[in-house]
Amino acid sequence: MAAEEHAMTSGEYIQHHLTHLSNIESSAPLNFHVVHWDSVVFSSVLGIVFLLLGLLAARRVTSGVPGRFQAAMEVMIEMVDSQAKAIVHNATSRKLVAPMALTVFIWIFLLNAMDLLPVDLLPFLFQHITGDPESKLRVVPTADISVTMGLSVGVLIACLYYNIKIKGAGGWAHELVVAPFGTSKNPIAAVLLGIVNFGMQMIEFVAKTVSHGMRLYGNMYAGELIFLLIALLGGAFTFTAGGFGLALMHIIAGTAWAIFHILIITLQAFVFMMLTLVYIGQAHDAH
Repeated sequence: MAAEEHAMTSGEYIQHHLTHLSNIESSAPLNFHVVHWDSVVFSSVLGIVFLLLGLLAARRVTSGVPGRFQAAMEVMIEMVDSQAKAIVHNATSRKLVAPMALTVFIWIFLLNAMDLLPVDLLPFLFQHITGDPESKLRVVPTADISVTMGLSVGVLIACLYYNIKIKGAGGWAHELVVAPFGTSKNPIAAVLLGIVNFGMQMIEFVAKTVSHGMRLYGNMYAGELIFLLIALLGGAFTFTAGGFGLALMHIIAGTAWAIFHILIITLQAFVFMMLTLVYIGQAHDAH
């Protein structure tokens, strides 16, 4: 007789849902040989969804009374444009920076919104498609540190580009060794201050990039974990008074957290967009 199927414990259930669909198995937090295919696929698909939404909005533009979809898109565009004008004062730069900020906001919102799907829905479908009950699948790309850090590194590259474009290679190189502590007429003091200034500038760039990506990752990882904990309440359902009580708690807690999480996913997308504008705006400022 076949052995009874092992039922997952709470810890195994959470660990299963927090494991990526990867090219190789790895427990290391940072392994550059690992590709998280679930994050790649969902990020790409949602990027295409964003492009299709933009194309649909562009085709439905009317000079008359706008529909709800056009009105919503116009509100977002005006919001991002007003923030870009307030932070990035170079009109030429805003022609690229403002659309980039809008892309960051909507794309990250869509990535975050995957957290609102039932935690077992897509993994369950994926297991039945592959025929492997042990298949892993994480559906929230922004709960993957490789995705959020990739986004923040992209912002860093944009900052470096505008530093050189606005100030020139020589001007930016000079700024790296004279800010924030200035310089001195004494050659020895000037060299020492230059080393300290350069070190502080490098620390600032690294700190901005790491905190930018980690902030989004930490918030979305915590949100995903709370949804998993709430799902465990439903998984403990039995035909008893206590079981029905847990099921009721599961429904109430899940609904309340999902409603509150709508604010979180929107706020995190907005914060990431605003920091992108701030960092690029700082690249335009001379010290």
